[in-house]
Amino acid sequence: MTTDIIPYSEEQMAAPPIELSAGWADLMRPRYLVSTITLCLGVALFAFNEFFISTALPTAVDDLGGAALLSWAFTLYLVFAIVGGMVAANLKQRFGARNTLLASATIFIVGTVTATLATDVTQVLAGRLLQGAGEGIVAALCYALIPELFPSRLVPKVFGAEAIVWALAAFSGPLVAGGLTEHFSWRAAFFVSIPVAAIFILLVLFIVPRGVAGLQKAPSIPFARLVAAGFGILMISLSGAVEATAPMALLLAGATVVLTAVVHLDRRSTNPVLPEAAFNTRKAIGTGLWVILLMPLAQAAGSVFLVYSLQRLWQLGPTAAGALSAVMAISWSLTAIAVASLGSLTLRNRMLPAGPVLLLAGLAAVMAAIGSGTLWLVLAGQVMIGAGFGVSWGTLSQLMMDVSSNAERDRTSAMLPTLQSAGYAIGAAFFGLIANVTGFGEGVSTETIRHAMLVVFATGCLIAAASVYFGMRTGALARRQAKS
Repeated sequence: MTTDIIPYSEEQMAAPPIELSAGWADLMRPRYLVSTITLCLGVALFAFNEFFISTALPTAVDDLGGAALLSWAFTLYLVFAIVGGMVAANLKQRFGARNTLLASATIFIVGTVTATLATDVTQVLAGRLLQGAGEGIVAALCYALIPELFPSRLVPKVFGAEAIVWALAAFSGPLVAGGLTEHFSWRAAFFVSIPVAAIFILLVLFIVPRGVAGLQKAPSIPFARLVAAGFGILMISLSGAVEATAPMALLLAGATVVLTAVVHLDRRSTNPVLPEAAFNTRKAIGTGLWVILLMPLAQAAGSVFLVYSLQRLWQLGPTAAGALSAVMAISWSLTAIAVASLGSLTLRNRMLPAGPVLLLAGLAAVMAAIGSGTLWLVLAGQVMIGAGFGVSWGTLSQLMMDVSSNAERDRTSAMLPTLQSAGYAIGAAFFGLIANVTGFGEGVSTETIRHAMLVVFATGCLIAAASVYFGMRTGALARRQAKS
């Protein structure tokens, strides 16, 4: 038995959204329960796999040899996850959501089995490549299916539920994976994803219809642009593994040129993978996608360097430093749940710019803590950073879907997790370059580390300030579009 998916009509997309309040219990009703579990499970595959593998990979490399290839296990996964997210809407149009989800989840399982049974590091790399390709498509389509499987009044609750999944992954993922690796084997940490993916496949068979609308009219897959985009992301990832400043800067500059060219070529194409108004500063979709990219990019300053700073500047142990880092995810989830519980869509949309503002304030608090040595400011900063994402992320994602036309909605939805991953990747490489330029490295003094981290977080504040501007502009442009 399947649940019918009824796309929005053009009139529904153009009309102002109807504000109806919905309780969390509505998500648990039989009509929506299986859909909620399915989409959350798709997100859980992405989230838990990321934290599980990150924890288990170093042990796998020690066991199999080839430590020099460790960074490639992360790089290949990231590159293929982003490319998979970019092509997800095209695949959905060509083959239908059901077939695409089943195929991509199967690819993910094949990759996980390959990595789990690996006898050398090259097999682990092959498995990670397949995991990235499969999970990138799954995550993108789980976003694209939200407005099709749920009425608009329940969409905020779905994003709130997914925020809970992310928090659980961030908090418990490393602990569970560490326990499995320590008491059993790194292979056990890899294997956990297989039964979860199998359950996901069964749920997809249950809720997603067989129909493949528009199969004959679907355009060809733009392989050249996808390869170019993948090459650009690869250059960004490789720059993070380069210690010398000049090659790192050259790789980042080359990636900027390649990715900018991809966006320009895509705009002129009759077969685009990006929404037509992507990154257009005069359209709500364009400015909203800038926020989606810039907020994770700014927050990458903390995701890359916070734990290290806590250990070196305050001499905290790994557990205490990790707990402070996890505060951000917990704050994100709690705030997202609170915002999703608000009945007024207008109120949620008007709160949207507060997200980037809180992100900016949180990064500034962490920077002040590093400068003054005041540890409690780190806690306050992490709470504000998480709250910033919690206030704006679900609302912004829903707004991007609401302001998209029926023809563009899949491409817009698929770009949300894809751009988020790209933001973190670009941020990690960019802040690595900033740190190198300011003297960061092994064996340097505490004061040198403090100076480097001040520059890193100050730069993060500047990027967050740009997201504040685009956040305010997105709200204004969306209100203008709704009136026209």
